[in-house]
Amino acid sequence: MRSAAYVGDQRIAIQTSEPQDPAPGQVRLRVAYTGLCGTDLHILHGAMDARVELPAVIGHEMSGTIDALGDGVDGWSVGDPVTVMPLAWDGTCPACLAGNEHICQNLDFIGIDSPGSLQPLWNVPASVLVALPEGLSLTHAALVEPVAVSVHDVRRSQLAPGEKAVVIGGGPIGVLIATTAREFGGDVVVVEIDPGRRQAVADLGFTTLDPTADDQVAWVEEWTGGAGADVVFEVSGAAAAVLGATALCKVRGRLVVVAIHPEPRPIDLQRLFWRELTIIGARVYQRQDFETAVDLVARGVIPADLLITSVVPLDRTADAFAELGAGRAMKILVDVQSGADA
Repeated sequence: MRSAAYVGDQRIAIQTSEPQDPAPGQVRLRVAYTGLCGTDLHILHGAMDARVELPAVIGHEMSGTIDALGDGVDGWSVGDPVTVMPLAWDGTCPACLAGNEHICQNLDFIGIDSPGSLQPLWNVPASVLVALPEGLSLTHAALVEPVAVSVHDVRRSQLAPGEKAVVIGGGPIGVLIATTAREFGGDVVVVEIDPGRRQAVADLGFTTLDPTADDQVAWVEEWTGGAGADVVFEVSGAAAAVLGATALCKVRGRLVVVAIHPEPRPIDLQRLFWRELTIIGARVYQRQDFETAVDLVARGVIPADLLITSVVPLDRTADAFAELGAGRAMKILVDVQSGADA
């Protein structure tokens, strides 16, 4: 079978391997679609070379069906539609013992620290499976993982109905956070520099701000009657956005750091002190976030067709990364079965 692998030097190569039978406690999945994301781009650009083992078959946003069951696996059947929560923890570290297994100090993020879903047949622990409802499109279901990210982010923010939220960054995760926050009852505005993305977000019914033209602080103060936003989600990863984010928060407001920052960023600690702000880290997700995400996708709350820019065959994975890296796409799905046996 053919798979797509990161081979170093910012290159993706198509390689050939033999499928393996699932080990005890594992299932073999027939991967339908794998979504490419910002974390995958970080890997491609070499930012995670200390973690990945080359050649690395990456990918963790997926949908598919069960192809085979390993010994000892109960409660699942061949053909079941599934996605995965790609986290394997050791259960023994201080974080796990405190009930925070999803951020285990020795976490195996499947698709980064171990092989991922850019392959047609993929063996994973049965414990990471998440059931999909019959009838849910597998193309749309490939968005469940990033939707779970947004659910976790909004849940971490403790957003209450009627609260005002600013989302800085209108890319795929920003759109999902904005959509999830609105579904949870928030009043949401999105800050986005790219005019095309800004228009796409506006087409979903959100107010948008252009940080190059709009005075964000003045606008938010007017919007909130001088108070500031209850919650600010920093999703862009831009240094200037991080520095300015605290100025948008109300007294005792919450700043949720969502973006991956490859290096330390300056932050306005004076504002943090003066307004008694809370900074919240939001990383990955928990099982309840996945269950909520499946529901949001299945009910059509998530604008899946807007987010999915294109679907490409496996042998065009490198081209898809180039499109994403150039900012010309929201979300690209790889049809992993297309050409998998070539």
